[in-house]
Amino acid sequence: QVQLVESGGGLVQAGGSLRLSCAASGSIFSINAMGWYRQAPGKQRELVAAITSGGSTNYADSVKGRFTISRDNAKNTVYLQMNSLKPEDTAVYYCAAHELFRSSWGQGTQVTVSS
Repeated sequence: QVQLVESGGGLVQAGGSLRLSCAASGSIFSINAMGWYRQAPGKQRELVAAITSGGSTNYADSVKGRFTISRDNAKNTVYLQMNSLKPEDTAVYYCAAHELFRSSWGQGTQVTVSS
């Protein structure tokens, strides 16, 4: 199984930036893709960005051009660089690792964007 530890959340003003980190350990060789998801109060969890083992990326329309997902294979870490943050980006952000038959989730990190 894969263990994930997220960090980097916090409070930022609109227009500011944050970088989230997700460190993976355990059965990392079996990971096909990793993603960042978010869940705002009263809303369903949604995909923000994902990156495959081959390096392909995809983004939610709402964050395209503002967020960038990347990874450092040497550190087994995936990052989410968030620029031009908006109040509507406020949510708990979760990292996930997707294997062939299961997914693992981090504990979540709060991102709050003030207007």
